Amino acid sequence: MIHQLIFAAPKPGMTEEQFHRYWVEEHAVRYASKIPQIRKYAVDTTLHVTGAGEPLWSGIAEIWLENEEEQLASLQSPEFLQGARLDEPNWAAFWRSVVLDTDTEVVVQGAPENTVQPGVKLVLLAKRREGLSREEFRRHSRAVHAPLVTQVPGLTRYYQSFTRDSWYGISEPPFDVAYHLWFDSPTILEAALKSPQNAAVEADFKTFVNEQYLHTLAVRENWVIGPEPR
Repeated sequence: MIHQLIFAAPKPGMTEEQFHRYWVEEHAVRYASKIPQIRKYAVDTTLHVTGAGEPLWSGIAEIWLENEEEQLASLQSPEFLQGARLDEPNWAAFWRSVVLDTDTEVVVQGAPENTVQPGVKLVLLAKRREGLSREEFRRHSRAVHAPLVTQVPGLTRYYQSFTRDSWYGISEPPFDVAYHLWFDSPTILEAALKSPQNAAVEADFKTFVNEQYLHTLAVRENWVIGPEPR
């Protein structure tokens, strides 16, 4: 299943609170959720967590689609063309949006995948170091980096979402992976970021990531469709 991530920011003049409310309560419900090919859909709204850095975006749309054919059909659907797409300028600075199609791998299962994982999530976007192939990057991410992350205190669920190979046939994508780390509360996340185990994670980033393209967002999930697929 394709796990699409859309990173978005508010249009000029709109506060982050207004942006979050419109996205979750208006756009997601009235427009995006009507696209029939979407199997699951969540809107992740940013939180201000000490130590998590200043995010470049104010939220993430997470969309799950069965395959490429369904994805193409969704972009050609009247619900998208005459609904969701036309509504975007009402709330989003669409010129700042970044889209990634990914294949997601579960490292720490946490709560069953078809149930809500409580708490908050830290999303880290990363680009591989220059000279490193994507195969080498993924190998390090799975075999070396992931075991370090699983030692971070308070971690309840952990996914790695690698940018799909098809994107590299078109152009070099802005990011090679999105890491998803769940914690039970913002306080627990803040403590985890200060831990020696997280220091080891950050040290490892220097070995395989271009740190100019390492970005973090602390978010809270708002499920619109799911987590059980429709």
